[in-house]
Amino acid sequence: MLSRVALRTVAARQSASTALVARGSSSGARDEQNFPRPVRGEPGKVRLGFIPEEWFQLFHSKTGVTGPYTFGVGLATYLCSKEIYVMEHEFYSGLSIFIMVYVAAKKFGPPLAKYLDKEVDAVESEWNEGRQQTITTLEESIAAEKKSQWQAAGQELLVQAKKENVLLQLEAAYRERLMTAYNEVKRRLDYQLQKATLERNLSQKHMVDWIVSNVNKSITPDQEKATLDRCIADLSAMAARQK
Repeated sequence: MLSRVALRTVAARQSASTALVARGSSSGARDEQNFPRPVRGEPGKVRLGFIPEEWFQLFHSKTGVTGPYTFGVGLATYLCSKEIYVMEHEFYSGLSIFIMVYVAAKKFGPPLAKYLDKEVDAVESEWNEGRQQTITTLEESIAAEKKSQWQAAGQELLVQAKKENVLLQLEAAYRERLMTAYNEVKRRLDYQLQKATLERNLSQKHMVDWIVSNVNKSITPDQEKATLDRCIADLSAMAARQK
C-alpha cells in the first residue's frame, strides 16, 4: 500500500515538472523560478579548521558562546577518563600526524587554496565564455534592431518631409499659375482699355476735322473778306488805344 502511494506521488511530481517544462518551452523563455541556473557552491564557515559553524550555532541559543567548547572538552574528558577512547601508542602517532598535517595546512594551505581557486575560476570562466559570447552577440543584435527601428522612424519622418515638400511645390505652382492668369487678364484688359482710348481719340479727331472742314466749307469768300476786314479794324483800334 505504501509503495503504491509512493509511486503515485512520484508520478504526480513528474507530471507537474513535465507541465512546468512544457509551459516554459511553449513561452520560449527559461523558467528561472522553478528551474534556476545551477550555481557553484561555496564551502561553509568552519571553526578549529574542521567543525562546521552550524554546530556552534546550535548551542548558542541554549548554552551561549562557551557552550560548544565546554561540551567538546567535557565529552573528550569523559571519553578519556572512562577509557572509552583508549590512548595507546597509535593515538600518539595519530596526534603527531595531526600536528604535522595542521602545520602543513597552515603553511601550505593558503597558497594551495589560492592556486586551486584560480584554477577553478579559470575553468569556470572558460565554461562561461561561450555563454558570454552568445549574450554579447544577442545584445549587439538587439542594439542593431533598435538602430534599425530608429532608422525606420527616421525614414517615416523623411517621407513626411518629402510629402510636405511636394505640397509646397504644388502650392508654389498654383500661386505661379494664379499670377500668370492675373497677368494675362490684366494684359488683355489693358489692351482693351488702350483700344477703347485710341478709338475714342480717333473719333474725337475725326469729329474735329469733320467739323472744321464743314465750317471752312460753309464760309463764303465775302464772309471771309468781311471777317478779315473786321479783324484788321479791331487790331487798328487796339493799336490806337495803346498809343
